[in-house]
Amino acid sequence: MAEVETRVASIEVAGRSRSYIQVRRVGLRAGAPLLLVFHGSNQSAEKLRAFSGHVFDELAAREGVIVVYPDGHRGHWNDARIRSDFAARVEGYDDVAFARALIDLYVDSEAADAERVYAAGYSNGGQLVIRLLQEIPDRLAGAGLISATMPAPENLLPAVSVAPVPVLLIHGTKDPLVPYRGGMASLWGFRPRGLGISLVATAQAFAARNGITAAPTARDLPSTAPTRTSARVIEFAQANTPSVRAITIVGGGHTIPNPTAAAPRIMGRTHRGFDTARELWAFLTSAKPSA
Repeated sequence: MAEVETRVASIEVAGRSRSYIQVRRVGLRAGAPLLLVFHGSNQSAEKLRAFSGHVFDELAAREGVIVVYPDGHRGHWNDARIRSDFAARVEGYDDVAFARALIDLYVDSEAADAERVYAAGYSNGGQLVIRLLQEIPDRLAGAGLISATMPAPENLLPAVSVAPVPVLLIHGTKDPLVPYRGGMASLWGFRPRGLGISLVATAQAFAARNGITAAPTARDLPSTAPTRTSARVIEFAQANTPSVRAITIVGGGHTIPNPTAAAPRIMGRTHRGFDTARELWAFLTSAKPSA
């Protein structure tokens, strides 16, 4: 596999220094795609890299993607939920501006491809990606949500801009923090963070926003390794329209599927049958509207 370089850096956003980690292939030429990967609650950029089994680092090496892991304020993001009470919200951290600043930096200074900018997020990071889809969808060519469903209408910050974007969702049926079938997100019953809708309803909402009217199709996702969990795909697709794909991890927890790194048992089972970064990249590179 190609050699990568890792760099810790910071950028000034609204008078605040914001840190991030960059992973990119050595000698990468101009015009590379950019993927922002946002960590979950009580994590950091570095912790997310390990938690995911470094699959996004491997994506950078294998596919020539510039992968950037931003750091939230005190381990959290100012996300899409009205009920969010993290310090990032209370202290007025503008994480949409942070994402926009990183995109501008890499497009302007690092010659990343402005037409191939993507965002993915896990848990609280997924909720931030939902906010990005509500406010700057025109800057994103695709998005991935892991263990994060759309807030219920009364808990969702209003959309500033609406544009069709391909979206991949991954969620476990036994997620102990963010209910697969919708309900109150919390830390094992403590610190409720507002109601969310189900994974399937989230996929349907994005499909409707993208203008998809065709009936969804379903299939099982083959496993690449023995596992006590399984994966099933629901596909919302239509010609000339960005698609939406929802992957249900049957028996899976609040985790990021990957071959090597199991989450702590309290988070539920980690599906070992596929590599989230590979699945995300395969979806993003095939989900463009057909001519």
